[in-house]
Amino acid sequence: MRLTRYFLPVLKETPAEAQIVSHRLMLRAGMVRQASAGIYSWLPLGYKVLRRIEEIVHQEQQRAGAIPVLMPTIQSADLWRQSGRYDDYGPEMLRITDRHDRDMLYGPTNEEQITEIFQAYCSSYRDVPKNLYHIQWKFRDEVRPRFGVMRGREFLMKDAYSFDLDKASAIHSYNQMMVSYLRTFGRMGLKAVPMRAESGPIGGDYAHEFLILAETGETQVFVDSELLDLNFQDREIDYHDQAQIQAICDEWTGAYARTDDTHDQAVFEVEVPKERQVTARGIEVGHIFYFGTKYSEPLGAMIATPEGERVAVHSGSYGIGVSRLVGGIIEASHDDKGIIWPESVTPFDVGLVNLKQGDAETDAACEALYGQLKAAGLDVLYDDRDERAGAKFATMELIGLPWRVTIGPRGLQSGTAELTWRRTGETHEVSPEDAVSRLAETYRGL
Repeated sequence: MRLTRYFLPVLKETPAEAQIVSHRLMLRAGMVRQASAGIYSWLPLGYKVLRRIEEIVHQEQQRAGAIPVLMPTIQSADLWRQSGRYDDYGPEMLRITDRHDRDMLYGPTNEEQITEIFQAYCSSYRDVPKNLYHIQWKFRDEVRPRFGVMRGREFLMKDAYSFDLDKASAIHSYNQMMVSYLRTFGRMGLKAVPMRAESGPIGGDYAHEFLILAETGETQVFVDSELLDLNFQDREIDYHDQAQIQAICDEWTGAYARTDDTHDQAVFEVEVPKERQVTARGIEVGHIFYFGTKYSEPLGAMIATPEGERVAVHSGSYGIGVSRLVGGIIEASHDDKGIIWPESVTPFDVGLVNLKQGDAETDAACEALYGQLKAAGLDVLYDDRDERAGAKFATMELIGLPWRVTIGPRGLQSGTAELTWRRTGETHEVSPEDAVSRLAETYRGL
């Protein structure tokens, strides 16, 4: 993509309403524009990141055995009354009346909807286990939306729902999703920590939330330092191997703790030596719940056991804040110049900078390299503007592309281009061909 043809409305000044780093940088980098309080339009750069994150979530959910569906944003109030949550959910639920005076709502979550779908088609132990998920826009009418996409009213969420014959099977489904989440966040360059949590309006007696570590995180946590260096992505995972899945969950859970506000001490679920307890800050990006028969009983989701007995199906739900992750990744990966995208979620793989636009030799070299990078399967943002070099570099650093290739008259005399890694600023002079091969190798397999 040529920058002269792209829509990238970057801002030089930080809008006054932006209070945290991710909100400031998303506005300045032209990723989003506020439509109303807590509701945003996603502009091209932000939308590309959103879709990259969404695709990773899709891949990891299906790797773990979840099956994609798509449910509506507007739901009937009747199902929520049947489950008992319509009046209990509170003012965060946006309630709507249609032209026929039917009570509707803009879904904040989908436990009732998916349980109704399940019970309509599944009636036997042969129909379970099942895990159905979708990625859909949600709405929760926050009393004070703030921090950009980190606490908005409209947001994109992945929500999955498991159905099992009994509690033991349901806990295995729960553990499968926990491992899937660890893989998902790891692929995005994030260190995720699963912590025992309250279930809130979703309900149930067993829940974990996932925090990604960031200096600007809203929650103080204590971490077992030995887990910080584990590379979860290198493991081969068999999601049907209950012993392996349980072992991974045992390894990761209990080794993180919140501060006990009463005593200002870390409270771990397992014993962690004092010298290995380090403090950190985290941002919530996911939450998983086991709630048993909370929804299946009132909604009539019953299945027959092998012995012929009719029992309520056991369920769980599993959420990931897809749009919130955009802000979370920025909070965890930025510097004073701008965003630093991990390669797996970057909107463009590489930025190409022409230092002397209008110079015939430089233009020709950039055009040739632009074509070679695209032919290698790389997504390129080519800054072909008639701008000074400093402005071009500032734009690239602000929007945070992991790699930059710079071509100018001086380098052309020696047949080289500059290859710069955004994370460290490390720069190497390489041939254009070498730049292409290095970048292709970097992105291979992501």
